[in-house]
Amino acid sequence: MGENSGLGADNWEFASCSSMSTEAKTLVLFGRTGNGKSATGNSILGKKVFKSRTSSSGVTTSCEMKTTELNDGQIVNVIDTPGLFDFSVGIELLGKEIVKCIDLAKDGIHALIVVFSVRTRFTEEEESALRSVQKLFGSKIVDYMIIVFTGGDELEATNETLDQYLGRDCPEPLKAILSLCGNRCVLFDNKTKDEKKQSEQVQQLLSFVNVVISQNGGRPYTDELFKELKKREMELQKQQREADALKGCTKEDILEHKKQSEQAYNDQLHRITEMVESKLRAATTRLEEQLAKEQAARLEAEKYAHAAQMKSDEEILKLRRNLERAHEELRLRAQDTSFKKLIRHFEQAQEELRRRVPEDRCAIL
Repeated sequence: MGENSGLGADNWEFASCSSMSTEAKTLVLFGRTGNGKSATGNSILGKKVFKSRTSSSGVTTSCEMKTTELNDGQIVNVIDTPGLFDFSVGIELLGKEIVKCIDLAKDGIHALIVVFSVRTRFTEEEESALRSVQKLFGSKIVDYMIIVFTGGDELEATNETLDQYLGRDCPEPLKAILSLCGNRCVLFDNKTKDEKKQSEQVQQLLSFVNVVISQNGGRPYTDELFKELKKREMELQKQQREADALKGCTKEDILEHKKQSEQAYNDQLHRITEMVESKLRAATTRLEEQLAKEQAARLEAEKYAHAAQMKSDEEILKLRRNLERAHEELRLRAQDTSFKKLIRHFEQAQEELRRRVPEDRCAIL
């Protein structure tokens, strides 16, 4: 990212001294707790800076950004978003986290890295969260999505590829998501100590990032929220510079001027947060309505399928009974025919016997 990274003093200094800072790529990690999101961030950065959610000690539940410089000099910002997947925390906290994420990525998001795990099944919670992201940021966000599947070590243990895994165990909603993002997916093994494998999986991911950037005209994802935050921060910086340049004012006056500027910025940030919360509520409401409609449609389809099955079962039972009846009739007819043949044969034999013996001797017959 550029100089307006929204980080601490060390990062400001780092950004200002890098000639490539304005060309930095910002990747946002998004996924359910336990899918290996933070570990994936560490793999991309090449160092352990994000704490894993598997340990509750010292783990942050707020968005944070870390930066690294690749061997080719490329600056990569990675934003971990532990709170953006948990809708149970409430709209207010979720809204604050979204604004913080946007604040960290003021220059835009070059790729949204959605993290799934091959160790767990794709859930309705994940599907709902991704739908909410689309509702909040707009359908354009899918053009920046890349899917990372963690647990590569588990597939390797069974000598299975990602394509084979998806071919045998990919639910329809996940197939739809993969299709939306152009089937851009990478398998990560965050446990491997093989440096070559570590480098190859990161390079594969970054190659997808370059594809995403190219397909979007070289522009990162932004919307009115990004632009508003960027504008407000630039105004704050301008006011801070003006305060520093004040002449004839006491140190206390300059500090007071800066304090007022920061307060104005924080007030604006609060208004933007409220706007995000409003959008989030609207998105959540629309999603709930959509899910309710889909649930009703699913129930109706199941009811129709059940009725059709019942009708089919009744028709099959009717056919079976007709078949049994026809079989019984054929059996009786066969028995009747055999009996008639036996009577006819007996009558023929009796007639033949009459012809061969004297009439008086036939009387006994």
